[in-house]
Amino acid sequence: MRDPDSFRHRELMIPRIGRVTTGRRPQTRLGSLLAALAITGASLLLGLPAHADEPSAGAAPGPKEAPRVDLVLDVSGSMTATDIQGKSRISVAQQSLNEVIDALPAETEFGIRTLGATYPGNDKNQGCQDTKQLYPVGKTNKVEAKTAIATLRPTGWTPIGLALRGAAQDLGKGETTRRVVLITDGEDTCTPPDPCDVARELASQGIHLVVDTLGLAHDDKTRQQLLCIANATGGTYTDVRTQEQLTDKVKQLVDRSNDTYTVTPVKTAGTDKCESAPVLAPGVYTDREKFSEHRVYKVPVKAGQELRASVSVGLDRPVARDYGVLLQATSATGQELVRGTDAGSGRTDVISTGLRWSTADSKGYVTASPTSSSNSSKSSDSSKDKPDTTVCLVVSNALAPQAGVQADPGLPLELTVDLASSSPAPEGAAMGLGRGWILLLTLTLAGLAFGLLFGWIARWRIAVWREN
Repeated sequence: MRDPDSFRHRELMIPRIGRVTTGRRPQTRLGSLLAALAITGASLLLGLPAHADEPSAGAAPGPKEAPRVDLVLDVSGSMTATDIQGKSRISVAQQSLNEVIDALPAETEFGIRTLGATYPGNDKNQGCQDTKQLYPVGKTNKVEAKTAIATLRPTGWTPIGLALRGAAQDLGKGETTRRVVLITDGEDTCTPPDPCDVARELASQGIHLVVDTLGLAHDDKTRQQLLCIANATGGTYTDVRTQEQLTDKVKQLVDRSNDTYTVTPVKTAGTDKCESAPVLAPGVYTDREKFSEHRVYKVPVKAGQELRASVSVGLDRPVARDYGVLLQATSATGQELVRGTDAGSGRTDVISTGLRWSTADSKGYVTASPTSSSNSSKSSDSSKDKPDTTVCLVVSNALAPQAGVQADPGLPLELTVDLASSSPAPEGAAMGLGRGWILLLTLTLAGLAFGLLFGWIARWRIAVWREN
């Protein structure tokens, strides 16, 4: 074993900078100094800071509110039916919720409301008041929440409309989107209030509430009602066939709440032509697209800006295999500028793709926006005086519903639009050469300078060694 003191002794023998030791071993401190000089020289030549990056002081503050989700579970008498992989509907729902609770993100505030869980009698007036908060919306004690779920037994009626109103109260008001996830096996048996009217009522209040519905039964009346609830609030409907599908879907909805709750998407309606398409500013938008449809939106892009756009299409019902979604940017005359990668795997309930395009890439085939054409006669030296260009975003899909699945309404999509400053082309680039040549020339000169420096130092060290 080596003696630690030998390392200490060797360390004490290292000379100070400026002294030269005898022998042929490289000088440790001198090598460190030269490395530091090399880094500093490269920084000066490339215009980069010689120190490590520091976080910007102007970073955006975190969200003011935590994501909030209230799950509304149907515990009416029909949930005893054993038609999901040989298991009862209630047992499938309970097992799925246990797995969802185990996977809850730490920051998500989660609650559970039931309907039809407590009144076993035949008095409709009393049974249609049967909705209660099983677990309050907030930070989740997983043991307590799963214990409460285990006590549920299918009992009564199905007051969906009243339960939705209760869920809205559970979540409260705020500036960010909150989600209700409704799991039921049938239509409302307690109208009025009609649950679709309640959903429209909640949407009209502007309280940023989205209701996603999951149907465990597959009759047309139930499907129509759940679709209506989801459509009224910008949510999704899913026809559930297996326990795994239920578990995965609820987890995805909880995760989606965690990902997107800080921004409430603005409803818009794309068209089939760029001329009549809505004009979008930077932001997040929601729309619905029919199967195998094209929907178009316009974005004015100023000179020196880069357009960044992405789209996600939610598969809220079973679709045929071999599908995809495409996002394109075109000029106002239909010339394709850029397209995102075709997306489609069949493994998730959301397909996403995106693209980036800069005005520097226009090559002359974008058209000035009418609102800014009056500026075109001004000096072209300033980007502020150049007219905006009209870029048309085209969202298209190759989707088809499975046999027996209703095609209407269209699939929910979420479109994100952003405009950022693009990197300017280098001024005075000879013969149109790009920025890559400038970098290569800079690196060549830096290498030459460092080579001369190290060569001179090596010759000086050899001369000193020979003298000693």
